[in-house]
Amino acid sequence: MISRTLFTDFLIMAFLVALQIFVLNRITLFGKFTPVLYPVFVMFYPFFRNKFQFLALSFLIGLSVDGFLGTWGINALATTVIAYFRTLIFRTSTDTSTDFFSFQSLQWTQFLLFLFSSIFLHQLLVQYIEFFKFSRIFEILFNVLVTSGISFIFIIVYALIFKIKQKV
Repeated sequence: MISRTLFTDFLIMAFLVALQIFVLNRITLFGKFTPVLYPVFVMFYPFFRNKFQFLALSFLIGLSVDGFLGTWGINALATTVIAYFRTLIFRTSTDTSTDFFSFQSLQWTQFLLFLFSSIFLHQLLVQYIEFFKFSRIFEILFNVLVTSGISFIFIIVYALIFKIKQKV
């Protein structure tokens, strides 16, 4: 197992931001839906690491994406919020009440529910802040569902390629 340090965290962040900006943002499905992959950094960050460092890194990865896209902090807010509530999302997705968390002990359905809940919350925040109109609530929810579904598929492929469930 590879030991994660702050340096490896920055390398993973740089890889995910570059992948998001230079590859995934050029993919537009059905004319307007872009898959989002960079929140996997927040979802798969080890639970035992420093919480304040985790929140700062989550904010930094979102801010990096915002810097390239010119979105004025929308992604930074969304990644920081899912980082802050990650433990709660994990506990509610897995029906666990212990303080020891591990992806290895999860069933696939629990793992998938955690992933979809996290990406759905992220996309809900991003889409709602971006459009910010109550009159467009159904359009926003439709966009959130479609983008979350597409992103969910990309995240599953990423998790299978890097064997996330076995390593974290």
